[in-house]
Amino acid sequence: MNEKKFDELLNDIEKIVKDLESGNIDLETSIEKYTEAMKMIKICSDKLNKATDSVNKILEENGNLNDFIISE
Repeated sequence: MNEKKFDELLNDIEKIVKDLESGNIDLETSIEKYTEAMKMIKICSDKLNKATDSVNKILEENGNLNDFIISE
C-alpha cells in the first residue's frame, strides 16, 4: 500500500467512504474498511509531511540544502 501514489490512495479512500455511506455492508466489513482507510490516511499524512519538508528546503548556489525561511 505504501508504494501507491498519493492520488491513488485518495481515490481508494473515497471509494471506501462511499461503500461505508451506502449502508449496504455488514458491521464486520465496515470495521475492516474503516481500519484500511485509516491506514491509508496515515500514509497520506506521512507523504504530505515529507513533501512539506522537501518544499521547505531550498538549494543554495553552493549546493547545500537549508531551511527556506520567509521573511516578513
